[in-house]
Amino acid sequence: MTTAAAGKRLACPVCLRPQSACLCRWVAPVAHPVEVLILQHPLEAGNPKGSARLLHLSLPRSRMATGEAFDPQRLASLLTGPWGSAHAAGSLKQPILLYPDTPCAQAPSQAAAAFPAPVSLQQPVRLRLVVLDGTWRKSLKMLHGNPLLQQLPRMALRELPASHYLIRRAHRPDQLSTLEATCAALAQLQGPAEPFLPLLAAFDSFVAWQMGLQTPGKTGGD
Repeated sequence: MTTAAAGKRLACPVCLRPQSACLCRWVAPVAHPVEVLILQHPLEAGNPKGSARLLHLSLPRSRMATGEAFDPQRLASLLTGPWGSAHAAGSLKQPILLYPDTPCAQAPSQAAAAFPAPVSLQQPVRLRLVVLDGTWRKSLKMLHGNPLLQQLPRMALRELPASHYLIRRAHRPDQLSTLEATCAALAQLQGPAEPFLPLLAAFDSFVAWQMGLQTPGKTGGD
């Protein structure tokens, strides 16, 4: 193997992407009392256009797990259990699934739990937003394959502007990237959207870079 070939395979130890496509230049840390659990479909893990890794690196109070059908005990711990020694033992979180609250004809038949009471919404530090990272079909499979997710209260996003995620095809103009949707949900749960503007601007730069790679004659990005 030549030195050049070996170098192309070197991965950044932080974002886990090839060094030629490192995400770290766009990481924009945001303070957010609501914790975020990102459940990523395995087919998204190696997608160079995905936004979930950038989101995770920019949200200090986030965790990321990859899978389609999770072990129930592990999933229960991810949904409500403490994350690390910094959290008080036994301090359970209230998980909320970021997912449409009106199931389509193919969605699971179980009714989702009621949305958290106002007292919980007044204390965002007690909340844990659960985000499914995958295409609509993949996220639906994750929902079907994990009964614990079906039982969670859900929140849906409404009256949103068009997505800036121009590098991936969407079925509707209001479909957002995982990063954009999570920022919008956190703004609804914990306050104004202004703290997320630097991250959204960094995401726009990432999208522009990816679009540049699609220009004839340019390579890289995976």
